[in-house]
Amino acid sequence: MFPKTHDELDFEFLGNIRGKPWRFQTNIYGNGSTTRGREERYRLWFDPSKEFHRYSIFWSHNKIIFYVDEIPIREVLHDENMEGDYPSKPMSSYATVWDASSWATGGGRHKVDYRFEPFTSEFQDLVLQGCQVDPTDATSTNCNDATDELESSEFATITPWQRQANKWFREKYMYYSYCYDRLRYPSPLPECLLVSSEQELFKNNGRLKKAPPRATAA
Repeated sequence: MFPKTHDELDFEFLGNIRGKPWRFQTNIYGNGSTTRGREERYRLWFDPSKEFHRYSIFWSHNKIIFYVDEIPIREVLHDENMEGDYPSKPMSSYATVWDASSWATGGGRHKVDYRFEPFTSEFQDLVLQGCQVDPTDATSTNCNDATDELESSEFATITPWQRQANKWFREKYMYYSYCYDRLRYPSPLPECLLVSSEQELFKNNGRLKKAPPRATAA
């Protein structure tokens, strides 16, 4: 489907177990760098199957910001030491439903129940803003105007309120981060900015020291 040198920016919904929070992860790949996954996993504070929410990704040469509704849940600043691991190629919007129950739900303890198929996902109000590239000749595209417009958009800057919301979300709902996984990466990857209030919540395997509280069943 994709060449081995492709780039990715991912929202991945990991499903849920009845009565427990819905889980999802964000991930970044550059130049097919699948051996250096940059996963972060989170719980949602709402049921995404009940109503639509806004999931957004801001991507520029300088930074990447993932949003859920108005909250910036993750920010990645471009570090030159990332080299080709920082996404820099033209990308397209792509959605799929796939079985990750070998690891996503309880470490593989809870498998997909195919008695409930077919499984569907619904999207609305899709917006793509940026530079439209000719896939047959990407190098000839001038993106200066589109880049300037994107850099001046509301998604490009995190406000003081959003910075506080980011801190609240990450300390309350993030349950895994590759930046704190010292078993996987003894030296954090170059873009990792270690935040002491986050770091103290995690073990050396990047997982929470204390399990999150159970959700109240609706």
